Amino acid sequence: MASFGDFLAGIFKTGAHSNVLTIVSPLNGKIVPLDKVKDEAFSSGTLGKGVAIIPDDGHLVSPLNGKVDMVIDSKHAIALISDNGIEILVHIGMDTVTLKGSGFTPAVAEGDVVKIGTPLIDFDIPAIQAAGFSLETPLVIVNSDAFTEITATKAEHVKQGDILLTLKK
Repeated sequence: MASFGDFLAGIFKTGAHSNVLTIVSPLNGKIVPLDKVKDEAFSSGTLGKGVAIIPDDGHLVSPLNGKVDMVIDSKHAIALISDNGIEILVHIGMDTVTLKGSGFTPAVAEGDVVKIGTPLIDFDIPAIQAAGFSLETPLVIVNSDAFTEITATKAEHVKQGDILLTLKK
């Protein structure tokens, strides 16, 4: 017979075999609903469901346990795949691709294994703003169709490690 502790562990299990998965915030900052982002590729949901964050500081960390799928050549965006199959794109700022990597310092490369909180990219907020770019940073679930429900936090402001998105299979 299973113990009460085993019973509770089964109820609250989250992980590869759970139907409920979570993504934590990779940034400290203000939440912006994805449909309010100024770039239609994000706001329309074409790239996937998610949220955007206006960062308080220039430190992007991993929101999941998994691996780096790609660091975009211009260093302003990163694609990650979680150990349980969630595919995420984090895009720092709007139209920041035109900076051609200036102001962005990746700490990881394609194929690197990451854990929640692993530093991914440092970015220079004053330089990005001085160049006239918005800091809205979308985090989208690229394989949104693999989930029956994706729910964003109700918080207006998050800290790194706070639950950002809840996904149901």
